[in-house]
Amino acid sequence: MNIYTKTGDKGKTSLFDNKRVSKDSIRVESYGTVDELVAFLGLAKNYVDDEKIYDLITEIQNKLFTVAATLATEDTTKLPYSIKEEDIKFLEQNIDECMAKVNKPTGFVIPGSGKASAYLHVSRTICRRAERRIITLSNSVDINPHVIKYVNRLADLIYAIARVVEAKEEKVNFKN
Repeated sequence: MNIYTKTGDKGKTSLFDNKRVSKDSIRVESYGTVDELVAFLGLAKNYVDDEKIYDLITEIQNKLFTVAATLATEDTTKLPYSIKEEDIKFLEQNIDECMAKVNKPTGFVIPGSGKASAYLHVSRTICRRAERRIITLSNSVDINPHVIKYVNRLADLIYAIARVVEAKEEKVNFKN
C-alpha cells in the first residue's frame, strides 16, 4: 500500500469528515500544530527516566489525537470521541501532583537544565502555539470549549513535568 495519494498535490487536503480544504487553512494549521506537539512529546519522553511520567506523557499523546480529530472535523456528529471536563480535571490533578514535587517558582526559570526538560519546554511552547491557532480558529467556527481549556491546561502540565525532571533550577538573572 502506498502512503501517497497524490490528492494533496494541488494544495488541498481532506478533513476527518472528508471535506476538502486548503492546506494553509487555520483548521489545518491548528491540528497540524497539535500533531507537531504529539511528535515532540514523543521525543521528550525518551529522555525521561521516571516511568510514571513517561506513561503520563504517553497518555497525553493519546488524548491529543482526540484534540486533533476534533479540530480536523467540521461535522462534529462524525466524531467518535470528544474532550470532556473530566479530561481537564485529569490535567489539573497531575499539575498539582507535579508542582508539589518542586520548589514553588519565584521567578522565571531558564528552560532546559537537562535534555528531558529542554524537550519538554519546547513541547510547552508548541502547545501554546497550538492554543493560539485554536483560538484563531474559534473566532470563525464553533470549537468545543473543552478543547481550548484542555490545551491551555496542558501547557501548564507540560511546564510542571519539565520542572519535575529538570536536573537543576536555573533562575533568570536580569542584568543591565
